[in-house]
Amino acid sequence: MPRDPGSTSMTTMSSREVRAAAEACGFPLVGLAPAAALDEGPLRSWLAAGHDAGMAWMRRNVEDRLDPRRVLPGARTVIALGIPYRRPPEERSRLASYARGRDYHYAHRERMKKLRKRLLALDAAVETYACVDTGLAMEKVWGERAGLGWIGKNGLLINPTLGSWLTLSVMFMDRAVDAYDRPHEDRCGDCSRCLGACPTGAFAAPGVVDSRRCVAYHSIENRDTVPEDIRRGFAGRMFGCDVCQDVCPYNGPHIPEGDRRFAPRPVAALTPLQASALGEAEFQAAAAGSAVARVGYDGFRRNALYTIGMARTPSARPLVERLCQDPSPLVADAARWALARLR
Repeated sequence: MPRDPGSTSMTTMSSREVRAAAEACGFPLVGLAPAAALDEGPLRSWLAAGHDAGMAWMRRNVEDRLDPRRVLPGARTVIALGIPYRRPPEERSRLASYARGRDYHYAHRERMKKLRKRLLALDAAVETYACVDTGLAMEKVWGERAGLGWIGKNGLLINPTLGSWLTLSVMFMDRAVDAYDRPHEDRCGDCSRCLGACPTGAFAAPGVVDSRRCVAYHSIENRDTVPEDIRRGFAGRMFGCDVCQDVCPYNGPHIPEGDRRFAPRPVAALTPLQASALGEAEFQAAAAGSAVARVGYDGFRRNALYTIGMARTPSARPLVERLCQDPSPLVADAARWALARLR
């Protein structure tokens, strides 16, 4: 690995020790990159094209997202961290694989707290800033820069051994290390399976996801009705979408099962009929501590009704008719659409 020419013995930490500390805290993937400004072109182009859809927070603090030194003054190193979550292919669920167990944000935050303590044990004056994907860091870009993998045509970070079944976080540190990892090369080659497999045509270009057409965005972030031409993407799924990962050659059967913290909870086994019939207290209990909580009670039932409508399940008709009168306009609209398809 190349040396950092700008480091000094007063502020340089051992890359071996930093890496060992992260691994001891439960991060199987650890990479180190110099803290420097990122190329602003891809993010600004993505925002200018409106690909962020309703994710208004992506337009805030753009300069901070592009330069870790604006977030942590004196930042010298970015520690890229990954936790694998691959689920067995025979496991059946209408939820995306990552969302079937405990919310990965909790897993990363707990482990990063432990990592900070270990770094302080190595250098009592070290300053850090840590975040998962809700903070001011481009975690996939830093993962690529730190050698964890490359950003594939599906827009996800792909590790040659663990595929794209990864959750990511980063930690900025105001210390240099004695050796950094090289950025990972792109290995997608001529393969474009993910681009053609997307059920709603969400790829504006290789590696560029238009959230306005993405089932994952609409089933999680969108708090309104979903455009009718996107609802076909809810066939067989209620939360998130794994299609572009399922078809990727790097996500083959050779990949080991992911972290046990992502083992499915009962919410992962719900059928669309069961999900749409949940009472609010039942939903809160079922979704507690999982990523499903993010979509909310009405959003989850809306999604389930879209799934029912796509499946045209006759036995669902009595419940769907009742939900046409639901107090939530979001749920009632989805129920009316599903009922029209059942008829």
